[in-house]
Amino acid sequence: MRIVIAGGSGFLGSPLAEGYAREGHDVRVLTRALPTGESRHDPGTGVPGVTRLGWNPDGQSGPWAAALDGADAVVNLAGEGLSDKRWTPQRKAELRDSRIVPTRSLVAAIGAVAAPPGVFISGSAIGYYGASEDEPKLESAPAGDTFLAHVCEDWEAEARRAEAATRVVRLRTGVVLERSGGALPQIARPFRLFAGGPMGSGRQYMSWIHRIDWIEMVRWLVATPGISGAVNATAPTPVTNREFAKALGRALGRPSLVPAPGFALKLLLGEMAGPLVLTGQRVIPARAQSLGFQFRYPEIEQAFRGIYGDASQF
Repeated sequence: MRIVIAGGSGFLGSPLAEGYAREGHDVRVLTRALPTGESRHDPGTGVPGVTRLGWNPDGQSGPWAAALDGADAVVNLAGEGLSDKRWTPQRKAELRDSRIVPTRSLVAAIGAVAAPPGVFISGSAIGYYGASEDEPKLESAPAGDTFLAHVCEDWEAEARRAEAATRVVRLRTGVVLERSGGALPQIARPFRLFAGGPMGSGRQYMSWIHRIDWIEMVRWLVATPGISGAVNATAPTPVTNREFAKALGRALGRPSLVPAPGFALKLLLGEMAGPLVLTGQRVIPARAQSLGFQFRYPEIEQAFRGIYGDASQF
């Protein structure tokens, strides 16, 4: 197969690309690190392996679009990190544009090539639902009324423009857990220093997924032609922040008794503290479950055992 990944150099895209390449597939990673249209084959990835192709998405197609012609799948993971900087008005515009504009470019390319890709899996996030407290959110739930919800709604609307040409899956991802990156190393840092505990009230829900399950879900979506529309990429058992802290403390062999007060988090993080930490979302992967996807790590204790192994090493 030929798999094209936008945002294929990051925490999620890299292992997805490497996994396909190890199996002998042709992987094209769209990257801003190269001039538009220039390509470079990654050494050590074999043939076809991973080829990086320069692009500078501006809302239009470009010379890189040839990689999409006849591709089996296009996976869109483009977008700047939500927690990298405080949410000033300028930063919020950057976060929105970094998602909308690349998606618009990919949709334009899909509509322009002679043989559209077999599926367009476009990233989104559970921020789509806004704050849900303890109300379960399935894919059929409407969009919320927060900054992130509006970004996700607009992001998905751009992706849906490709539905006239190909199958479109809108992948709403929760908190992805893995020891080597993402949010978990930052969350785990105070626990390693014996200062970990719940954040805010501790009652807010965290909708999480192990990175291996996320990767396998994307591959399952590529290989299952009958699936389109919104899909929640979360584990089937969301947990409260207090439950998450207890499980993480046990996994690391550390206490989980020191709370991080909500007001302190707001002072530290600003506006992003609410949607990213304090309000919570209880999101259920109803479509993946009903269509037969099998999670390796459905429970948070299992996930932490898989990530950290023997706590005695800490």
